[in-house]
Amino acid sequence: MASKKTSRSALRKKAARIELAVFDVDGVMTDGRLYIGPAGQEFKAVHIHDGHGLKLLQRAGVEVAVISGRRSDAMEARLTDLGVHHAFMGVADKLAIFCALLEELNLEPHQAAYMGDDEPDLAPLRLAGLALSVCNAMPEVRAAADWVSTREGGDGAVREACELLIAARGKK
Repeated sequence: MASKKTSRSALRKKAARIELAVFDVDGVMTDGRLYIGPAGQEFKAVHIHDGHGLKLLQRAGVEVAVISGRRSDAMEARLTDLGVHHAFMGVADKLAIFCALLEELNLEPHQAAYMGDDEPDLAPLRLAGLALSVCNAMPEVRAAADWVSTREGGDGAVREACELLIAARGKK
């Protein structure tokens, strides 16, 4: 849904010019919980609809990237399976990576969307041309967003964002 400060028409206009969609992992692609096994191994649950949404978004011509503060072999494998070529894991400075990715792809900030849920995502959210958030994000992140999902992180919120971007491009 469009936020209070962004009208539907302004949201659609911003979404139509997106060439790169960047997503956080924990709290966006997952529900933010870590399941830790007896040997210290970590497990995360992802929603299959989100993965298919990322594939659809790529087919619509939008480059997809992930910037995560945590390393996760399982997420790296999942992203490889989904054809996501720009996956940055264990990142302390998300804004620096976001800016480097824009430069690498020869894009301007207004051509990028960023979806996050917590304080480390605020700087890239504020720079991105389209700031996206999950409905269960921290209040300051929701306040910075142009659009907030109706679904929670890890429960189809990424798919909602993908559908928003695809619809704005006039593709299904």
